[in-house]
Amino acid sequence: MFVWKHKQVITYTITLHNMASNDASRKKLALAIIDYLNTSVEDGTLSADDRDSIDVATNCIAECFNVDPTDKKAVADAVGNGQNLLSIYTVYEKLRGKNAPSSSSGSDTKAAAPSATDSSKPNPEAEALKGQGNVAMQQKDYQKAVDLYSKAIDLNPANPIYLSNRAAAHSAMKQHDLAKEDAEMAVAADPKYTKAWSRLGLARFALGDAKGSMEAYKSGIDAEGNGGSEAMRKGYETAKKRVEEEEDEDDVTRSGPGAPSSGGGGGGMPDLSSLAGMFGGGGAGGAGGGMPDLGALMQNPMMRQMAQNMMSNPDMMSNLMNNPRLREMASSFGGGGGAGGGGGMPDIGSLMQDPSIAEM
Repeated sequence: MFVWKHKQVITYTITLHNMASNDASRKKLALAIIDYLNTSVEDGTLSADDRDSIDVATNCIAECFNVDPTDKKAVADAVGNGQNLLSIYTVYEKLRGKNAPSSSSGSDTKAAAPSATDSSKPNPEAEALKGQGNVAMQQKDYQKAVDLYSKAIDLNPANPIYLSNRAAAHSAMKQHDLAKEDAEMAVAADPKYTKAWSRLGLARFALGDAKGSMEAYKSGIDAEGNGGSEAMRKGYETAKKRVEEEEDEDDVTRSGPGAPSSGGGGGGMPDLSSLAGMFGGGGAGGAGGGMPDLGALMQNPMMRQMAQNMMSNPDMMSNLMNNPRLREMASSFGGGGGAGGGGGMPDIGSLMQDPSIAEM
């Protein structure tokens, strides 16, 4: 982590001022630098202790370049829709790496890197290669399309159309990492080129980044204006639905599939031990004074239906235990000697004839 020193900031700013003219491009660059410095504190890249130093730096830059960092529209125009200086520089590094001249032994000659001005001009050869790449895409020869688009990009590295088209070819080949990289460079080169946002959304979705996909489609909708195209909205809704599904899955995972329900046993099974206790017994073993063998008990169709209802609705057990009629009957035969089954258990057939029990 670096810490700005006041003296260093002032020296650096004066140097910039000496180099600068009052043209619009340099003002935009100054605003982009200010935006990056402020964002670095807000997102935790720099610590809060650096806030004072950053304020000094941004104030000096703003004064020297005669810009207003509080003008949100000017800042947005400087860095582009959804972009910042870091993302722009990242694209520059990628492009520089892809177009770096290969070193040849015994030669110090270096090829000049294409300037931004050169990159923005239509290049007939690059356009021809793009057209051939489009034909290859139509013929589903995706590798050939990638090769042709790559040659066009070599001639015009910052062209968002060539980058976006190559992203589409990579996606068709299931090379979603490469598609994502190309689409990111395309939107950084031109945030208003909506096809690039769409292809970035597709690549991120294919890589399992539904939230990132949703954000890309949202940027595309904003760039299109008027609520966006149907295709862009559909992509956004698909990604949004997946985000919601993932959130639901996380909720289920946190709660656990076998988490006990209120008043029930593990996995939502009703607490049959409570029912056994009402009838004066403990285990499921069929000993005198206890619950009869549950296997035999479940042979009764009415009891099976009752158990199934309780398993599908664990709250039913709570209602069952609070039923005054059942408690009255349990107290009358809980001590044994009733006219029911062994161990004080009442006759099941007679028990189920009671309307208050049968309706459960």
